[in-house]
Amino acid sequence: SGIGKTTLAKLAYNTFSREFEYMSFLENVREVLGNTMGLHHLQNQLLCDLLQVERNQNVSNVGQGANMIKNVLRCKRVFIVLDDIDDSDQLEYLLRNRDWLGRGSRVIITTRNKHLLHEMDDAYEVEELNFEQARELFSLFAFRQNLPKQDFIHLSDRVVYYCHGLPLAFK
Repeated sequence: SGIGKTTLAKLAYNTFSREFEYMSFLENVREVLGNTMGLHHLQNQLLCDLLQVERNQNVSNVGQGANMIKNVLRCKRVFIVLDDIDDSDQLEYLLRNRDWLGRGSRVIITTRNKHLLHEMDDAYEVEELNFEQARELFSLFAFRQNLPKQDFIHLSDRVVYYCHGLPLAFK
């Protein structure tokens, strides 16, 4: 948590989504499901994004939603980000089978659970910032400059050690 997975996914989405006709960014899947909105709510959001409509797609259950997604994705080149997935069922009902995707499609999945990514083509682990990177990021947030002010170097270094290189902790 706080390492920058969502931030990197947003950057990739904002950079590359223009190259795709159909795209969706489902943010904070774990949190949305924790708020009892239900998986069918996320399926509906995915369908609305892909179909580029604001109207609810009337997904009444997750099985129906999965079939609707399959029909929409069939042979289309899409770019989808599924952010903060924490259960294989979420993947199952949002994007059950790679065969649903058209050639050239891209899917980014962020998760805290590496075991969910065992069947993916590529998996990347975001690493903590090293001390110099962490100090610079903290200084940008705290002092709006690359290095801490002279009077605050010792205190800044203590904060950097305390935060263990997690960008969200500095913010």
